[in-house]
Amino acid sequence: MLEHGGNLRDAAREYGRPLADWIDLSTGINPHGYPVPASSASAWHRLPESNPALAAAACAYYHAPAMLPVAGTQAAIQALPRLRAPSCVVVAAPSYAEHAHHWGQHGHSLRHVPYAQLANAVDSCDVMVVCNPNNPTGAHIAPEVLLDWANRLAQRGGWLVVDEAFGDTQAQAGLGPHAGQPGLIVLRSVGKFFGLAGLRLGFVAAHPELLSKLADMLGPWTVSGPAQQVALAALTDARWQDAMRLRLREEGERLRQLLASHGIVSGGCALFQWWPEEDAEAFWHHMAQQGIWVRLFRHAAYGIRLGLPPNEDAWLQLEQALTTWKKL
Repeated sequence: MLEHGGNLRDAAREYGRPLADWIDLSTGINPHGYPVPASSASAWHRLPESNPALAAAACAYYHAPAMLPVAGTQAAIQALPRLRAPSCVVVAAPSYAEHAHHWGQHGHSLRHVPYAQLANAVDSCDVMVVCNPNNPTGAHIAPEVLLDWANRLAQRGGWLVVDEAFGDTQAQAGLGPHAGQPGLIVLRSVGKFFGLAGLRLGFVAAHPELLSKLADMLGPWTVSGPAQQVALAALTDARWQDAMRLRLREEGERLRQLLASHGIVSGGCALFQWWPEEDAEAFWHHMAQQGIWVRLFRHAAYGIRLGLPPNEDAWLQLEQALTTWKKL
């Protein structure tokens, strides 16, 4: 199993610090999560039939013609490689590691291509997988560029898979409105922006024929009843969404400026900052000693990713930890 952020029990065990004494900045998940409403008794006691209202709410929120609810976008990431015959697949590097991991397990020919060089690889592959904004770097590719790539791939039966898990705070619109065309597959998550990672709920926007195949592969009852009810409330709460987008953009800029004040030039999005760090392992270890868990990247991109602190005490603790790091 691949290593991911959020593995706080590993940190507690390794550093001998109780779970409650940690600030977890390792995931990029909104620390001000949507206030979860109480679920009805039927959500717990009945088999979770698919609620058409949930798919409709997702279509309205993401501006997509059709969407399939799935048990986290991870479920789709694991299933999509099984829906194609062996193909030539390009995965952006760096990016969310699960994409390459699963395309590499099902007979496909896999290449890692640097994010900035993807345009040169479009015409030499059958499938291209891109995170937009990128995870972990926050790099972004303009929608019109991605649509051009999708059209070129579709002309020869190919796919462009765009993972927009961190896209909810972006000023530029996602590709949901175009996902009805063949060959374009868009993945969205309620875990990041809504701070509801524990629901294990995401959505896939794609051509109806592909969504039908994906649904058949995943089987019945893939999304729990309580998850459906909570997500329906979150996706239709426009007032909360607008206020949270503004808050996260402000806090994302605050984090960037805080890092800059300590000599760290970072990039990212509203939910996290990332930078290549020569002493990444030393920085990661130093922060852990201060009770702050950050994400260390050792492979395709050697660097650090930092999420948003949850409150003012955590902001102060982060600033103090950065100050002591600077003095080392």
